Amino acid sequence: MLQKLKTVEEMSFKDLNLSENLMKAIADAGYENPTAVQAKSIPIVLSGKDLLAGAQTGTGKTAAFTLPILHMLSNSNNNLKSKPRCLVLVPTRELAVQVEESVKMYGKYLPLKSTSVFGGMSIVPQIKALRRNVDILVATPGRLLDHAGQRTVDLSGIQILVLDEADRMLDMGFIVDIKKIIALLPKQRQNLLFSATFSEKIKSLSEFVLRNPAFVQGEKQNSASELVDQSVHMVSQKLKSHLLSHLIKHHKWEQVLIFTRTKNGANRLADKLAADGISATAIHGNKSQPARIKALNQFKNGSVTALVATDVASRGIDIDRLPYVVNFELPNAAEDYVHRIGRTGRAGSSGRAVSLVDREEMRFLKEIERFIKREIPRVMFDSFVPPANINIAAEEKTVSHNNYDGQFKGRPRTAQRKTSRGRQSRFNAGAERGFSNDLNISANTAKSFKPSGFTGTQSSKKPLNSYRFGNSKRQNFSKNSFSNSKSAKVK
Repeated sequence: MLQKLKTVEEMSFKDLNLSENLMKAIADAGYENPTAVQAKSIPIVLSGKDLLAGAQTGTGKTAAFTLPILHMLSNSNNNLKSKPRCLVLVPTRELAVQVEESVKMYGKYLPLKSTSVFGGMSIVPQIKALRRNVDILVATPGRLLDHAGQRTVDLSGIQILVLDEADRMLDMGFIVDIKKIIALLPKQRQNLLFSATFSEKIKSLSEFVLRNPAFVQGEKQNSASELVDQSVHMVSQKLKSHLLSHLIKHHKWEQVLIFTRTKNGANRLADKLAADGISATAIHGNKSQPARIKALNQFKNGSVTALVATDVASRGIDIDRLPYVVNFELPNAAEDYVHRIGRTGRAGSSGRAVSLVDREEMRFLKEIERFIKREIPRVMFDSFVPPANINIAAEEKTVSHNNYDGQFKGRPRTAQRKTSRGRQSRFNAGAERGFSNDLNISANTAKSFKPSGFTGTQSSKKPLNSYRFGNSKRQNFSKNSFSNSKSAKVK
């Protein structure tokens, strides 16, 4: 009688035919059942086929390639002496450290050695580590090429190549380095490519690297974990840091990861939180690697409550039970939002993702909601009182938090009239300050400039509102919006 095959949801690690030593390490880590990407990927990797896998952060993708690679290398003869047999390329230092930690954790009962090489640290200790028998090498592209140039690493024995978070590596401009590294590898090898998204660049890279690959999709590309409770606070940019301090103190958050867009912004926010009596530190690309490791360790062990990070530096921040993630500023790309909030709600634990959104960020919020195919609930402030010395414009105070769509809803008519007049003044002032230069006309001509279809006087509100900057229904604010539009004609 035929035995019914188990579904991915029904599978356990025992069904994946991994070695006893690996199963013991998995049990020590407290895992019983594989995630979807692990259950789908591990048998394919064990079969020796190339693999193209779509996996969001927090789905267990590191173990999806680490476990089968450890199994295969431990069961094969090593006649390569000190040459690495597996190369894992990653985009950032933090992710390199994380992947090597996973290799050591799962391979602690196996006679295999690993090391990681990345920039921001002295190259001398890395050279010494590479002189030992290294089976698995985890590296960032730039530092690996430094070693190859100094002939301190021999890549001629690589049997397995892994490109982890390949989409981020391409975003960071590593495509040339990746191709240089691949040229140093043996042609006969197994290739594994993991990516959260599948752009045309990723498809092109996969065609260049992979040979007849199997395809695996873990979580959907545009899906966020159901274990993450998402919410939005509509708040002026001026009040964001004050509201964040209030949320941390009022709700007694003990561990919160906060995202900003810029390095300087991360530093300023960490200083502001510290001034408010909240232990905080920043982590970004300008920090030295020892400082970044120290900050991350302080955050993990609980000695620091708030870790303020940029998107690039966040790669590799892997905490199983991180309870809170805050988007102090929304990312420009919707995919990065999914990656950010994926830092919580991991390993079966629930989490909360809070976004502080200024009205100027509404277009980013709308793009995110379209990408994840759901509306993120707007939440009113909980017992928050803005500081008396902060001057907030009237329109920002009267915006309806539960019915905000980028327009001027929930506002007294007097405020609407003032705002229209304000737009009129800003339009005229903009013409005098430089709008005329963009159109190659004089300032006086710009004052009387009427867009096509314009009827009536300048004081007419409807045409002015239709052509004002910020009206998403009429004005597309993509990078190419002005270059693609028809040039203005002045009669």
